[in-house]
Formats: sequence, C-alpha cells, structure tokens
Amino acid sequence: KQWYQRRVRGRNGDTIHWGVDELIGNWWRPNYEPPQYPYIPPHITKPKEHRRLFLVRLPDKAMFAVPRNYKLVAAPLFELYDNSNGYGPVISTLPQSLSRFNYVYA
Repeated sequence: KQWYQRRVRGRNGDTIHWGVDELIGNWWRPNYEPPQYPYIPPHITKPKEHRRLFLVRLPDKAMFAVPRNYKLVAAPLFELYDNSNGYGPVISTLPQSLSRFNYVYA
C-alpha cells in the first residue's frame, strides 16, 4: 500500500485519499515466459511472479497521468468480456471477477 501512496499524488504533491477495498484476483507466472495463469500449475513449486488485482476506490476528482508512449482506453465491461486477443488474458477476465460485487450507483 505504501508503494501505491508514493505513486498516487495530487497536483501539488499532496496525498490523494483512496482505499484498497477487495482483492479481485491472483495471477501467477510460473517461469519467465509471457503466459500467466489464475492458478499455480501443479508442477510448479515456486512461481516467478505473483500479480494481485485489487479493487481501488478513487476520490470523486482525480487526474490520470499517462506516459506519452502509453494509451489510456476507457472500454466498457461487455467489450472486455472474452476478448483476450484484444486486451490480454488478465484484463479480459475483469467482468467475471467483478461480477461478485454489488454496485450502488448514486
């Protein structure tokens, strides 16, 4: 959480108040190759990478700073669903992972 606090700052350097609510999912990379799995394969004793996805609550007003060589895309969940060719295996499973939460729109 401290790592996130250093990277999420306001314009003047002040800390933005946000909260890590829930763990959405775990992904493991068994070796140094690109495929990631939502489970540890049975023949792997120590995976090389463990990626955790968290549900993070942001304030009402926040600004995203994206490097010039990256592109920020706002995609609806129905476009992410079962589209691993376009968005990758981790992001394409977000609709299934988020379906266990109840959202209140106010």
